[in-house]
Amino acid sequence: MDYSPPPLFKQGTSAVARLVIFVAIALALLIVDARFDAMRIARQVAATVLMPVERVVLVPRDALRGVFDYAQSSVTLATENRDLRRNAVEQANAAVRQSQLESENNQLRKLLNLTQQSATPVTAAEILYDARDPYSQRIVIDRGSTQGLRAGYPVIDERGVIGQITRVSPFQSEVTLLTDKDQAIPVQVVRNGLRSVAFGGSRAGQLDLRFMAASADLQQGDLLVTSGLDGTYPPGLPVAKIVHIERKADTAFSRVYCEPVAGVRSHRQLLVVRYESGLAPRPAEEEKPQKAERGARSAAARAGADQKSADKAAADKPAEKSATEPAR
Repeated sequence: MDYSPPPLFKQGTSAVARLVIFVAIALALLIVDARFDAMRIARQVAATVLMPVERVVLVPRDALRGVFDYAQSSVTLATENRDLRRNAVEQANAAVRQSQLESENNQLRKLLNLTQQSATPVTAAEILYDARDPYSQRIVIDRGSTQGLRAGYPVIDERGVIGQITRVSPFQSEVTLLTDKDQAIPVQVVRNGLRSVAFGGSRAGQLDLRFMAASADLQQGDLLVTSGLDGTYPPGLPVAKIVHIERKADTAFSRVYCEPVAGVRSHRQLLVVRYESGLAPRPAEEEKPQKAERGARSAAARAGADQKSADKAAADKPAEKSATEPAR
């Protein structure tokens, strides 16, 4: 009995034979291409024809790669941006601190040089805070009576006068600035020696010379120094510069506005000058004890005169009695 498949289902050459044939063809093509470079044109044509297909096949891969790169670069840029901002803030703070330290160092050097040059004893102080009264120009320093300070001592910096101590406690003191409305300081023009009094409070941060004659020899830019006539400030300390002069035709006086030369609101380190004027008491203070002494003397003289008149009257009474007895 024949069990072979019908002719309709015959498969022709076997799979093994086809594999051997195709392998032989491939080896032959490889050898020919390696020897004679015969397949170059075929490869170029195939690459040109298949290039659009390769592009289309690679689109999903390129899209995924682009999305991944974008996400990764966004995270990296955000991290770098945050780090750069933090570094910029730190560098800015460091620069500000360095600038402040340099400014304080320069000021301390100037104050130290001023301390060495000054013949009057001085005490270094630092500003703690501004006074609580918003309508007054006052500050509080970290030195008090335990350091030998008292009310009336001038306060200066390396450029000039800041103000004077007006209230003292054991460990801190209150300093009234030159620009306060209740402050007045005798000054003298360096250029010609003209004396006047500078008052504070007329304009914010400025001083003014009031009731100056319109013909007074004053010029814009003149330097004013302490005259020392009040016995509070030593003479020769820079106070202010003239910045504006108002002269009106209908009045005999002029208004002179000055700007302090010292850093009234600029520094934290100051010097307190322990200045003792050594001036004699003022005439008004001398007249009071003299008047009291003269009053006591006049009262004593009146009392003595009254006592003498009383003794004389007592002595005259017995004489009158003896004169009247014989008549009886």
